[in-house]
Amino acid sequence: MPNPLVVNAAELLRRAGSDRTVEVDVALDDLGVQDARFPDGASVAVQLHLESNNDGIDVTGELRTPWHGTCRRCLAETSGVAVSEVHERYQRVLTDPDAFELTGDQLDLQPLVRELVLLDAPATPLCRDDCPGLCPTCGARLADGPCGCAPAPADDRWAALDALRDQLGEDPETGR
Repeated sequence: MPNPLVVNAAELLRRAGSDRTVEVDVALDDLGVQDARFPDGASVAVQLHLESNNDGIDVTGELRTPWHGTCRRCLAETSGVAVSEVHERYQRVLTDPDAFELTGDQLDLQPLVRELVLLDAPATPLCRDDCPGLCPTCGARLADGPCGCAPAPADDRWAALDALRDQLGEDPETGR
């Protein structure tokens, strides 16, 4: 079976303005991605639009990749979908410093997809943006509610900064 991420570039480059859409699910194993952040058997949903112009091919679209992991604050299992926005240019003669070189008659999108999948999946995920983490005294998960421990005693080394915060009228919870 031909690789759906390899596109005939010669066909696109014949006429400026010609385009092609690539919509396919590709198994992460087929991309050579073996990373604990991704569920076994997961695939990336690829939705790309390729359009030729006078000096190359513009590739736009998005990738959607499921991930899972452990919250870095409360250690709960969490998961989500990483969405990668794609805006790249391929050129035969590099005139744009941000463009990729287009060699031969085939445009191989596999390295681009693999790179974005690996870069956009969270390395240290959070179960939610405002995750309070664990109680430093008893280790209870604070997202489930207060644990009943007495608040930790204030560290005297921070007294000067606490006084300055009080003087400026900032809220200690939000920092504003």
